Amino acid sequence: MIGVTENLRKIRDLLAESAVEAGRRPEDVHLLAVSKKQPLEKIIAAADAGQRDFGENIAQEGIEKVTKLAERQLCWHFIGHLQSNKTRPVAEHFDWVHSVDRLKTAKRLSEQRPESLADLNVCIQVNIDDEASKAGVPPAKVGELARAVAALPGLRLRGLMCLPAIRDTFDEQRAPFARTRELAESLVRDGLAIDTLSMGMSDDFRAAILEGATIVRIGTAVFGPRNT
Repeated sequence: MIGVTENLRKIRDLLAESAVEAGRRPEDVHLLAVSKKQPLEKIIAAADAGQRDFGENIAQEGIEKVTKLAERQLCWHFIGHLQSNKTRPVAEHFDWVHSVDRLKTAKRLSEQRPESLADLNVCIQVNIDDEASKAGVPPAKVGELARAVAALPGLRLRGLMCLPAIRDTFDEQRAPFARTRELAESLVRDGLAIDTLSMGMSDDFRAAILEGATIVRIGTAVFGPRNT
């Protein structure tokens, strides 16, 4: 899988360049390789090239990969909308959940996280553009939900995730990421120990990094076209 290895090298270079342009350290921006609908051999190739963090948005598909690649000791992130009847397998198999947008979901993850595992890292998904078609908590409700989630056992609140609407220009792309960063900064001022902004994908990662992204989610640019 020479293609995956070369793609990873190019993307890491681009992320590092963007971090430096933003006056940040490259090591503070982490690549989350979105592996949904990608075959195991491509994930293995990425792991062999040093990639550790992988993102899945379908619970059953992700759990199959987690199980089959358990000996690799990879870090698995659930990034899709989480239905209430899917919380148990996600709580039992994943290391991160980026898409918490309801207290009910967080409580179920807390209750169902095995005591034998480390606390589940969670991010609150913010519907930063108030889009009816997307999941996420409205910005005005972020503080209330964040404080409630931070108090739950078995979970570690790490920060915020957003998936903005598509913008045409670089400056327009920056705006929702800046608002998400400002929300995170307000949580820190309120005493919450958060350190993560999961935001930015292939078309807008430069804007996201400029506004403080710590995790950038990139899929097909790493692995190539997805299986259908």
